[in-house]
Amino acid sequence: MSVSTQDPAAPVKSSETAEHGRLDRFFEITRRGSTVKREVLAGITTFAAMSYIVVLNPLIIGTAPDKNNNLLGMGPVAGVTCLVAAVMTIMMGVVGRVPFAVATGLGLNAFVAYAVASQMTWAEAMGLVVIEGLIITVLVLTGFRKAVFRAIPASLKAAIAAGIGLFIAMIGLVDGGLVRAGEGVPVQLGADGTLRGWPTVIFVVGLLLTGILVARKVKAGILIGIVVTTVLAAIVNAFAKPGGAVLADGTPNPGGWRLNVPTLPDPLVKAPDLHLLGNVSFSSFAHVGVMTALLLVFTLVLADFFDVMGTTVGLAKQAGLTNSDGTDMPRLGKVLFVDGVAAVAGGAGNASSATTYVESSSGIADGGRTGLTSVVTGLLFLGALLLTPLVSLVPSEAAGPALVIVGAMMIRQVKDIDLTDVGIAVPAFLTMTLMPFTYSITNGIGAGFVSWVAIRVAQGKARTIHPLMWAVSGAFVVYFGINLVKAVTGVS
Repeated sequence: MSVSTQDPAAPVKSSETAEHGRLDRFFEITRRGSTVKREVLAGITTFAAMSYIVVLNPLIIGTAPDKNNNLLGMGPVAGVTCLVAAVMTIMMGVVGRVPFAVATGLGLNAFVAYAVASQMTWAEAMGLVVIEGLIITVLVLTGFRKAVFRAIPASLKAAIAAGIGLFIAMIGLVDGGLVRAGEGVPVQLGADGTLRGWPTVIFVVGLLLTGILVARKVKAGILIGIVVTTVLAAIVNAFAKPGGAVLADGTPNPGGWRLNVPTLPDPLVKAPDLHLLGNVSFSSFAHVGVMTALLLVFTLVLADFFDVMGTTVGLAKQAGLTNSDGTDMPRLGKVLFVDGVAAVAGGAGNASSATTYVESSSGIADGGRTGLTSVVTGLLFLGALLLTPLVSLVPSEAAGPALVIVGAMMIRQVKDIDLTDVGIAVPAFLTMTLMPFTYSITNGIGAGFVSWVAIRVAQGKARTIHPLMWAVSGAFVVYFGINLVKAVTGVS
């Protein structure tokens, strides 16, 4: 399915009467070349692609002990994860009016679980997340975050978008079991250099099916691929019973399902446990020291700031929402504001910092162009509050193919990069490769920024560098050298 790159302000005629009312005018559905039906289907697709967070976040946040060996618990974390995702995604749709979904940030949640909570209580760790979110929100209100967005060179923005495509494709391949850690090599094909097991078959079938549907421009092709592959996975599991990645006795099972086994849960409907809401404390500065707390907050801010900046650039370009040179997009300030508030909400809800999700690209690839897509996704997360057990029916082997196909579509952004200029090609290459290879959007953006400035200076083009590029690159130098900073300051 092709991704629209038309000017979002260009009028598009439509025969659907539903689009000529308040809903159409509020979300600018016709102006952006979409339809209500397409937006609804895109919202469902986005939810299907990112619903794994309802399972994955509890596995990370809910099972990691704080310094007192206390756990938040998987059930309560699942509840607050759904609630935060629902409220903030609907807010993104109504306020930002873009097809971007919001949920707990992967990577950030792991940092909070293993680097922050291990030094303090969970309430104190979430207090630092709230502070981080407030700082991000202030940066938005002062215009700094928006100014940085506009200061990034167009070629580097295209590289960020393409890099995110490679990153989410890598996520899909890893979650699907096709790419795994190997012995003697960083990664390899399958568990032992070969492909085996029914889950792998399901992933490959899903990848081919979704690719064919998208190539033939079937409406909601990505969603159809996820649904059909999930059904096949459930059938295969019922008869072949490959089991999970780890058996009941703790024995590794390379041929099992990677994250969750596709079986109908019992019960299907369960009231959410939301007792974690508001369980935060700001006493960490007294317990771990001001410098340690500040460094932790600084790391959270920097990671969140540029993860979102890169994701916003990539999604906006994919949806055709940026202007001709990629320097701006409609309602950018409001989009970034909602994302800042989401970080605060994630901390206050004990779900960890919430952020704009790169998996929103799945819904965009299925035609989503307006905030109505986000509203639909948010409402589905509200439903998931009661149906959290049912969300686990979708195995990563069924959702992974969608991420790979979307990644293939996003990599087309490389056509906007002037690869004949080495000063552009090297930073673009580092941006695109370090995102998947280090499993971090932030690392890729940081390498691109620092190398862009360094090479431009070496080329005698220092005057062409935007002042904010200098400032941000300096911040990334500190970010990459944080261990040296700790050594110099004596902070452990």
